[in-house]
Amino acid sequence: MKILFIVLGVIIFAIAAVVVVGALLPKSHTASRTAIIKATPEQVFALISGPQDWRTDLKEYKFFDESGRHMQRDTDKHGQTITYEIVQSQPPTLRKTTIADKNLPFGGSWTWNIQPESDGCAVTITEDGEVYNPVFRFVSRFIMGHTRTIDNYLAMLENAAKK
Repeated sequence: MKILFIVLGVIIFAIAAVVVVGALLPKSHTASRTAIIKATPEQVFALISGPQDWRTDLKEYKFFDESGRHMQRDTDKHGQTITYEIVQSQPPTLRKTTIADKNLPFGGSWTWNIQPESDGCAVTITEDGEVYNPVFRFVSRFIMGHTRTIDNYLAMLENAAKK
């Protein structure tokens, strides 16, 4: 019985530590990654702003207009749907989207900067994110990392540009 209380105490302490540390972390963060893609800025911009068939993490996607705003809805392989507003688009060098869903435990924007390089183009994605829930904030910072999604996206983009 004593061991059960010790194990239970350790579990409660670990959960409390995650919540406290998560609460002490800032809600906002900025993360940025750059990849050299062997394609022209026009080709890369077309991939980013066009059909998302090349993204292996998506089950489906949809572009639509809502009240004069340009929107994109992505559904991942796990069935999670996120709606984005395309707030800035300057082909072939700049695109910015913000998360339009207000009921998620996170929010923020992604900005793509595409600059010509001698061997293709440099694609920089900057995430200005917010994580509202302290537990998710802890997981985002210490377990997943703020750049994991960006890194995966850039890898898929690089593969798509090769085709």
